[in-house]
Amino acid sequence: MSIPIRPATDADKPAVWAMLEPVFRGGDTYAIDPDIPRDEALAYWFGPERRVFVAEDGGKALGTYYMVRNQKGGGTHVCNCGYVTAAAARGKGIAREMLAHSLQVAPGFGFRAMQYNFVVSTNTRAVETWARAGFDVVGRLPGAFLHPDEGYVDALVMYRALA
Repeated sequence: MSIPIRPATDADKPAVWAMLEPVFRGGDTYAIDPDIPRDEALAYWFGPERRVFVAEDGGKALGTYYMVRNQKGGGTHVCNCGYVTAAAARGKGIAREMLAHSLQVAPGFGFRAMQYNFVVSTNTRAVETWARAGFDVVGRLPGAFLHPDEGYVDALVMYRALA
């Protein structure tokens, strides 16, 4: 399966918000206030220095992700990404497609590694997807995330070299 993935534009913001809102409101995968207003959520997703992409099929947005440098100075060669799949497209490989795209384009932006700083351990689908793509768990933050159903759960730091 290969779906078109392109840079997002301002015209994509309504579709991106439609994907972000249920994920952020759910409060179980992102360390984002579940009550975040639309404009603040979009300002976060499309924040400074972030490259935002949209996966679509036939003009319908199926997923979105951002890429940003993880740190400044000596850490500027490591990027961080956030991914969200549209509710109707979950389980269809969209996240894997966006991950593959991000791994492909990251070196062109000067990145030599990719790091996920705060992967909620109960988000097993994401943890397994990243692990299959060669990411290692390099850190565990015990009880760092308050899950709305599971209580305090671990957050993982996952890392993969690109070069």
